[in-house]
Amino acid sequence: MAYSETKVVLGGLAHIPIIIGFFYLIRRQYSFGAMLRTGKNALSEKVKSSPAKAAAPVKAAAPVKAAAPVKAAAAKKPHSDVPVNTYKPKAPFTGTVTENYSVLKEGAIGKVQHITFDLSAADPDFKYVEGQSCGILAAGEDAKGKPHRPRLYSIASTRYGDNFAGNTLSLCVRQLQYEKDGETINGVCSTYLCNLSPGDKVKISGPVGKEMLLPDEEDSNIIMLATGTGIAPMRAYLRRMFEPTEIEKHKWNFKGKAWLFMGAPKTANLLYDADFEHYKSKFPENLKYTKAISREQKNKKGGRMYIQDRVLEYAEEIFTMIENPKTHIYLCGLKGMEPGIDEAMTTAASAKGLDWSELRPKLRKAGRWHAETY
Repeated sequence: MAYSETKVVLGGLAHIPIIIGFFYLIRRQYSFGAMLRTGKNALSEKVKSSPAKAAAPVKAAAPVKAAAPVKAAAAKKPHSDVPVNTYKPKAPFTGTVTENYSVLKEGAIGKVQHITFDLSAADPDFKYVEGQSCGILAAGEDAKGKPHRPRLYSIASTRYGDNFAGNTLSLCVRQLQYEKDGETINGVCSTYLCNLSPGDKVKISGPVGKEMLLPDEEDSNIIMLATGTGIAPMRAYLRRMFEPTEIEKHKWNFKGKAWLFMGAPKTANLLYDADFEHYKSKFPENLKYTKAISREQKNKKGGRMYIQDRVLEYAEEIFTMIENPKTHIYLCGLKGMEPGIDEAMTTAASAKGLDWSELRPKLRKAGRWHAETY
């Protein structure tokens, strides 16, 4: 019987599934036989012996999880070991006044005292670091017959204290006075502190605060902007950096650049001025000290010289320092100084093609902008 070419082709194609099935049957029989002989599935063993699959168990056993605790330890928050609230306002420590003297020169405005307290009887120890504050509970009661609420003051001494024995704490306090209805009103806590005598007992809480702490790196750059008693933490910083006995004790050898901008109404109101001038003479490569004396100096426009005018005057140098990620800026003093500083920084930043309203939050987030005003 004759077949057309098409039928021959179709007939051949029809046999392909039969051929495939025949080979599959032979393969299955071989595998089944091998399994009977060895107790193992030959195909499965072939797959298991594949180099890619053999590596899988090793991959799973890699010590990824074991690294987790190390990672967690690295995420430790900055300054997490700094003491905070060792003594709370409801359970304060009672310190003893060891000295109380004026830090103003003749002809100065107001009353500013340097007051030191003995902490040696504290149990547990009243430990603090530079840049922290403490609470003071004034003696007596308020108009409602209740104990006075604590007032916070920046600590003006280093952790070793003015005597370098590690058992004292010093404050720089200006007596608050203002006029109201023709009457002079004295601040309750500031007046209490300024009138203390050696031997007096004072209730102290704290320490508190981590906003104004110094960086750990010895090669950091520190820009300080202070007015009035806002110099307190700056005094602690500068003693830690440049006081010989301090350096010997803590083995922290400051290698960076420190620049203090100090604002005062008169030269006689420049607090700790002689100390800062001494440090500058001993460490000219590391310390700059710039003063803004409002009632004695004039700015470029002929007006009174304020700290923000000095910022504008040295804007180029300041922002060159700020561009260095190792530079930190510290601001402390009356709250009224902030708008002027912000305005000066805005102008100075603009001259460098920068937006201060964007830069300042970035500096704060990076832990490089530190402000404490009151």
